[in-house]
Amino acid sequence: MGPNLIQISSDPFTVAPGQHATEVGPHMLSNGATMVAAFQVGRIAPDGATDIGWATSTDGGATWTHGSLPGLTTGEGSGPYDAASDPAVAYDAKHNVWMIASLPIAVGAPAVAVSRSTDGGLTWQNPISVDPTAVSSDKNWIVCDSWPSSPHYGNCYMEWDYPNQNPVTNDEIFMSTSTDGGLTWGQATPTANLTTGIGGQPLVQPNGTVVVPIETNVMAAFVSNNGGVTWTVPVSISNIQFRLDAGGIRSGPLPSAAVDGSGTVWTVWEDCRFRTKCSTNDLVYSTSTDGVTWGPVTRIPIDDTSSTVDHFIPGIGIDPATSGTGAHVALHYYYYPQSSCSAATCQLFVGYISSANGGSTWNTPATLTAAAMPLNWLPNSQNGLMVGDYIATAFVNGVPHGVFAVAQKNNVGFGGTPTFKEAIYTAKDLSVTASARQLSSAHDKPLHKMTDKIEREVPEKGIVPPSRRRARRSAK
Repeated sequence: MGPNLIQISSDPFTVAPGQHATEVGPHMLSNGATMVAAFQVGRIAPDGATDIGWATSTDGGATWTHGSLPGLTTGEGSGPYDAASDPAVAYDAKHNVWMIASLPIAVGAPAVAVSRSTDGGLTWQNPISVDPTAVSSDKNWIVCDSWPSSPHYGNCYMEWDYPNQNPVTNDEIFMSTSTDGGLTWGQATPTANLTTGIGGQPLVQPNGTVVVPIETNVMAAFVSNNGGVTWTVPVSISNIQFRLDAGGIRSGPLPSAAVDGSGTVWTVWEDCRFRTKCSTNDLVYSTSTDGVTWGPVTRIPIDDTSSTVDHFIPGIGIDPATSGTGAHVALHYYYYPQSSCSAATCQLFVGYISSANGGSTWNTPATLTAAAMPLNWLPNSQNGLMVGDYIATAFVNGVPHGVFAVAQKNNVGFGGTPTFKEAIYTAKDLSVTASARQLSSAHDKPLHKMTDKIEREVPEKGIVPPSRRRARRSAK
């Protein structure tokens, strides 16, 4: 482990079929001095996890309390669902409620489950169902409008997609709105043109506009200007050009998004357009003030364009007290020093980079893990070896904090079965203060139109046949 890493949780379960001890796929949000993180615990290889874990700090990361969500899974012992996945955290300032949205996995499960906390993230209620008639769902995300100036202050918005075997409608996007602190949720509402996509991350601007960056085979975004009553046709942010990350790791060009204090939305993803022959991935971003018009794709200059480093699974955060050219932007990510590697030779690290001037220049990056993680330290999933589809960055009083999965060497159990040692960590003493050396990508230009094929993920709940989908839609 790196000298500044702090472990904030660990897998307490031993029940089959989970791969223990593993924690993956974290998200985190902050409000005041409180940070709440959520993550998968005891990853199950085919789909989902034994339960969703949580970790809360009420003192800016000095101390942490952690546990597992009740009433969700049979693996935890008090819930009805076989497994759960895809946790995301939201805070509703109007109703003073923390929420963790997750994907419940079982026959007859709702689209999304929402666990609520009314005591600052220290205890959690049994989950509430969102769209209980859903046949299937995947890649949920949640956000709440906590801008007091917004006309929709107190609204919370849920996004997910609907996987099925119809090539036209597979991964159709749905949104649902709550106006009462997550106690009840409105009907599932598609975009105006029934768009398909995956990995949407809704954000709210101070004027109440909801912007949802999402991957639709391009990087795209759609919006709502009326509190979630309707959702627009997505606009294209950019095409996607990426190199498939080596070694069988679970990754891909899903967006990570954040909003600054004035409402500018940043969308970050992995992309190879600045590298000769698409040899490796940078992290790139585009920004928008309205979710409709987006700026040029810009490279984050973690390394020179001649390097062999491959960057992926970004988690962006922006200090909400800053904005525009003074925005403090921080980013955690994973990387391989050598992009051309194999499952046996890839070396995985966690990195961090920041900007104190809205991305005009960037501080010298830091490696947060002291030693490489070989890929055989990671649990398997239906889409590859796993640290997560997401990681996160959040600010408390101007200080950035990340959450990410770090693995240590496996132990070999009875019969040669590996016992994993992967948990959720954060790093202390991070900063966005300008370093003496500043990095810039101002003169970098895209080099080509090359890309590997974007492989559609195998969803956590499996693929639903079109006949079941038609039956559901006709019943509405």
